[in-house]
Amino acid sequence: MAPMATGGNLPYRRLCVQFGAEQTCSEMVFAHKLVKGGEGPLLRHHESETAFGVQLTGKRPEILSDAAVLAVEAGARFIDLNFGCPIDIVCRRGAGAAMLKRPGRLASLVEAVREVVEVPLSVKIRLGYTEAKKNCVDLTERIAGAGADAVGIHGRTRAARYRLNADWTLIDEAARAVDIPVIGNGDILTPWDLAKRRQETAVSSFLIARGALIKPWIFRELAEGAPWFPTVAERWDIMRTYLDFALEYFGEDEKGTGRAKRFLTWHLKFWYRYHPWTEADFTAHHPDSLLQVRNPNVEQDGDLRLLASEDEGDHALIFQRLLDRDSPAV
Repeated sequence: MAPMATGGNLPYRRLCVQFGAEQTCSEMVFAHKLVKGGEGPLLRHHESETAFGVQLTGKRPEILSDAAVLAVEAGARFIDLNFGCPIDIVCRRGAGAAMLKRPGRLASLVEAVREVVEVPLSVKIRLGYTEAKKNCVDLTERIAGAGADAVGIHGRTRAARYRLNADWTLIDEAARAVDIPVIGNGDILTPWDLAKRRQETAVSSFLIARGALIKPWIFRELAEGAPWFPTVAERWDIMRTYLDFALEYFGEDEKGTGRAKRFLTWHLKFWYRYHPWTEADFTAHHPDSLLQVRNPNVEQDGDLRLLASEDEGDHALIFQRLLDRDSPAV
């Protein structure tokens, strides 16, 4: 399960682990905030997360190193350095994907963290900062030389953000250029996406991001190599399980319930996008990813219509029904 801001919250990671996620990671932690005493809650993990790591971002070697030590002391089984975040506020500060423009500096940050931690160290990057400067192969070689144990590559540039189809050609080239594992990331939504990337690239493993946000059971599908088409009642039970996990974590008082609502309604902005795509759909849309395709307009009614709604009012209604243990009619 890829590290994801907001989407990688502890209750959701716990849900994905139930569906077979083999490795989980914290949301992105700002190193300078951590060393000043903040960000502590982001280091927490559930006991079911037996392969949990902490993702850090920063631009100063001494601060990033100190933060890595704190993360390991808090129980991180591995450290991941984020040099791929495309968010403006992060890049303007010279962190995240902005570091893709400074290969030498990026490598020195990896070296600094490598010197102070013994746990596995991975580094997350993108293809490059702009479409005209895709330097991920060079960056991967530098990162390997700096002592990292693995490199995760998102198949888009910072400029592309999350638009366009992920380009796995350069991910494959980077994987063939180094001896350490390269982990591919981008547009894996179905078992057929995974099979294609396994066949056509030299990557060692895969990070699942938006696919996991749309359907947390994707890990079960990928492990079994076959799709699962849950019923309305089954999807409702999954949402209720997440709410139970969120209330357990945030608390069932007014404040905790409010936070659970904020996170659950945030997730509904992805859950409503679920569609039972088939292998025929995958083939018909190739080479475009189904993640880039709008769900077909299908006549729906009742609870199925509610689950497919992008309306925030409907999302609030779903939350209240889940809270009231109001299940859909079967």
